[in-house]
This record gives sequence, structure tokens and C-alpha cells, in this order.
Amino acid sequence: MGKQIKYRLVLMYWLQFAIWGSYLTSMGGYLGSIGLGQNIGWFYSVQGIVSIFTPALFGIIADRWVPAQKLLGFSHLIAASLMLYVGYTGITHGDAVQFADIFPPYVASVAFYMPTLALANSLSYTVLSNNGLDTVKEFPSIRIFGTIGFIVAMWIVDLVGIQHNAYQFIACAAWGFCLGIYSFTMPNCPVSAGDKKASAAESFGLKAFALFKSRKMLIFFIFSMLLGISLQITNGFANPFIAEFKNDSAYADVYFANHPNILISISQMSETLCILLIPFFLKRFGIKQIMLIAMLAWALRFGLFSIGDPSWPGVLLLITSMLVYGVAFDFFLISGSLFVDKETEPSIRSSAQGLFMLMTNGLGAAIGTMAAQTIVNHFVIDGAPTADRLCGWSASWEIFACYSVVVAVLFALIFRYKKNNTDIAKG
Repeated sequence: MGKQIKYRLVLMYWLQFAIWGSYLTSMGGYLGSIGLGQNIGWFYSVQGIVSIFTPALFGIIADRWVPAQKLLGFSHLIAASLMLYVGYTGITHGDAVQFADIFPPYVASVAFYMPTLALANSLSYTVLSNNGLDTVKEFPSIRIFGTIGFIVAMWIVDLVGIQHNAYQFIACAAWGFCLGIYSFTMPNCPVSAGDKKASAAESFGLKAFALFKSRKMLIFFIFSMLLGISLQITNGFANPFIAEFKNDSAYADVYFANHPNILISISQMSETLCILLIPFFLKRFGIKQIMLIAMLAWALRFGLFSIGDPSWPGVLLLITSMLVYGVAFDFFLISGSLFVDKETEPSIRSSAQGLFMLMTNGLGAAIGTMAAQTIVNHFVIDGAPTADRLCGWSASWEIFACYSVVVAVLFALIFRYKKNNTDIAKG
């Protein structure tokens, strides 16, 4: 029974991230190709803005009223329908498509998709626990297939030639409909009926916010937000950055300048390996050291972007940056999610995961992408010659790298944590 459950969760995660991989790394290139380059930040920051509200709200609903698997299914079906409309509008309008044509339905779609990231985690932890399986041991080997799904979707979008047109949203919608239907077949996740005399906070699932009363958790969530600022920067700007090189005659025929998604997919390949390292590193080092490693990895990733290029031998620097991404992303988001799960009661599991999403993919990502857009606009978009634009990209990546170093130093000084060898999450 345990293996069957794991296989079902594997397929769920494969589809969950194939949806995202269909457009997340290539949408910036598409927007740039239709003259909406100055709005890339808005499209990526809105993922953070809606995550300020919707994951926590959906987590409360899953904890109190609607089983997580059903809410997951409804959310994906609605998100896929809206993304299908975005793709249809982009295709029919072509290069004449306007910001107002596709942004509103895109925002609505994202508002229903982002909560599913936390819901999928909550569903997995519940199903694994109900089947007597260790979440810390089993979850990473399941979650790795989400990354594989992301990679496959990226490669499909690149190799069939739709990474710079609106058909990528059609691909996204197709995966979304599949998962929406599949979600209803997942094991039931009972809601918490609660006590009739429960407080208003307990009745509406707001009990998870009590985690802020713990100094350790408060600091953890604050730095989760600060580190979350880095999350969407390369997703939004790596593709247009690498594609920028093909406008320079010296790089016009370079393979990766014309296929940036293939190069970027190495980041997700790195994820698949780093996910498997999480149980070992958590048990050996604890959450503080894991978070510090992630912060320094972000700094290295951005720094390598600032000096690399898609030709030989500069491409080695970009490839190294892609490899570092696995550590930067997994050691932060997945370890952080496990840490939050261990610090919370089962009755608030979904809302606690929603709160973590709020701080990382919500506040952090929203602030980060808009700040990054301002920096890129100043150094790149407003520049004229291609040579100046490439120099502007380097300056932008350097600023992002310096920010990550500052956050790492502050975290090392402020977050107090003592690893307990009997429990990886509790200090």
C-alpha cells in the first residue's frame, strides 16, 4: 500500500510542476518578443502578490471545510480554464496583443494555481503520515518528480518552438486539466471538525498565525520572506538575458543563445539531485546551516550570471550557475516546508504551509520581482546599443548577488538555533 501511495503522489507532483514549467522560465522571453519587456516584473510579481492571500486562505479552507484533494482539483480546473483563455488571446492577437488583454486572466489563473503548491505539500504530508511513512525520509524522493515534470515541460516548450509565443500557455492549460481531474481520485484528507466552543481564530484557521509568537519562528518567517525575494528573479529574467546575446553578431549562431530554455533546464536537473540530499543535510546540519547554504548559493548563482555568456568557455560559468540553483532553491523551499511541518500541529498543517508560501512566494517574491524589474529597466531596458544592454545585465546580476550576501550575514547573526539530534526541526 505504501508503494502505491508513493507512486500516486509521484504522478501528482509530476503534473503539478509540468504546469508551471510550461511557461515560468519562458514567459519573460515571450513578453519581450511582443514588446512587453517592461512588464515582465508585473507578470512574475503577481505570483507573489496573490500568494500573500490565496495560499493561506485556501489552507484555511482545506483545514476546516473542503478536503485538500477536492480543493486541489477545483483550483487546477479553474486555473487551467483561465490560462487557456490567455493562450487563445495571445495567439489570436499575435504581436498586437496588449498588456490589458492577457494580464487580467493571467492574474486570475495564477490566483488559483499558487495555492495548489501548498495544498499539494499538505496533501502529501497527510497521506504519507496516514500510511505510517516518514515525511522527512519519503517526501524528497517524491517531490523530485515534480522537478522532472518541470524539466520535461520546459524541453517540450523549447524544442517544439513555442517558448517565445502564446502556445506555451495552451500547454500549461493541458497539464492543468489533467491534474484537476486526477486530484479528485487522491486519498481523502479529512477536515478538522473543530470544537463548537472554539475561538474565532480557531474557527477560521487563523491559529497558524500564532506561530509568530515564537521568536524562532518569527525570525525564520522574516528571513524566509527576505530569501524569497530571490526566488523568481532568474525565472523572470534568465531567458531574456540569455536570449539577448543572439542580438550580438558574435553570439548570433551560438546554440544556447537561441535555446535558452534548454540551458536553464540544467537548473531543474540540479534540483533533482539536491532534493535527495536534503534528509542527510537536515539531520547533519539542521535548518540554520541549510538556510545559510541556500543564501550563499543564491549569491553565487547571481554572481556567475554576471560574468558568464552562452559561448565557450563563458557558458561553463552559466552551467555552474544552473547547477548551484538546485542548492539555492531546494535547501530553502523544501527544507523550510519540512521545518514548518514539524513545528505545527496536524490541525493547522495546511494553513501553516499556506503561511510559509505567503512569506516566500508571496511577500518575498512580489517584492523581489518588482525590485528586479526596476533594476533591469534602469540598466537594460532603457539602454539602446546591444553592448550596453549586456553590460547592464551584468550590473543587475551583481546587485542581486550582493543582496543575497547581505541577507546571509544578517541571518547568521540573528537567527538563534541549536540543532537537536533527536529531531531535525526542533531547536
